[in-house]
Amino acid sequence: MITKEEIRIKNVIVHIMDSTVGLPVLSDSELEYGSDFADFLREHIAKLTAGDDTKACEFYQKESEVYQWLTEYKEEDFVSFSQNVANLLYGIMNSNIDIPSADLFVVRFRGGDQEYIAFLKMNFKASYTHRTMADGDNNINDIIRYKAVLPTETQKLSEAAIINMDTMQVQVVEKKYEVNGEKTNYFSYLFLKCSSHLSHKTKLNIVTKAIEKVQREGLDEYTACEAQMNAKCIIQEEIAEKGGFVVEDLADKVFEEKPDLRVAFQEQMEKYDMVKEEVIPQSESTVRKYQKQHLFTDTGIEIKIPMDQYKDSKNVEFITNPDGTVSLLIKNIEHLEARY
Repeated sequence: MITKEEIRIKNVIVHIMDSTVGLPVLSDSELEYGSDFADFLREHIAKLTAGDDTKACEFYQKESEVYQWLTEYKEEDFVSFSQNVANLLYGIMNSNIDIPSADLFVVRFRGGDQEYIAFLKMNFKASYTHRTMADGDNNINDIIRYKAVLPTETQKLSEAAIINMDTMQVQVVEKKYEVNGEKTNYFSYLFLKCSSHLSHKTKLNIVTKAIEKVQREGLDEYTACEAQMNAKCIIQEEIAEKGGFVVEDLADKVFEEKPDLRVAFQEQMEKYDMVKEEVIPQSESTVRKYQKQHLFTDTGIEIKIPMDQYKDSKNVEFITNPDGTVSLLIKNIEHLEARY
């Protein structure tokens, strides 16, 4: 992870990648930028390195044009290097109409004691603004729709890469688009030509869905629900106390009393080669859903219980009734407030 304060921008250039034009509009000069726009770029770069959607990749060295250009890169080549990159990407975009038009920012920067190159594909968004026109002695204010508005610094980029110039390690965030009739990660597969590992967010989703699947298939309805709540509680504790978990260690805790379900879960993990995988989410948005238990009854009642309250039997108690129904008892309430 690279913090915003560590980033020192050295070179920036932007190329217009509008697939409706038929050719990329390439810049022959670096971009002159002020402190505000530099902050904009630093914010996006830092967000990418800290995001759980970002995944590590390794170049296919013989096949990747980008890798070859990087190994031959010299400081005076920045503009021509960026143009080669833009032409390569535009050729892929122009052949696949589902890939959105964008501005491509190529940024060379220093993060800590390492040198990096970033490819920030900022897909166009439509937005509205005003314009003023003169009609004789009168002014006419109108509203027009711009189709080429860039994402704000708070919005996530769908496709971007950050490459360590010293180690050639690649961090990628991407979205699948249709290529030759099939949804494809074109940014890593066709453009960068690198093999990717699963992001921490994806790994966490795979683990939680696999736990839910084996519990739902191996237990009755109420027991499965109770087991899923317990599993969520264990995951939250592991992330809060250790920052993450190793999959097989988590399985030992979740399925401590159900060895048959542990075997079923391990079989699921073996499909993804994730039995010994580390899952270490960094983003608050990724782990937020593990901070509360969300319960839904068949009578239409929805309940959200903070995890620390859920784990405290003095405040929350689940009671199994003789007729098989379940009651939820919320205790020790000192103040109750109704909100609209």
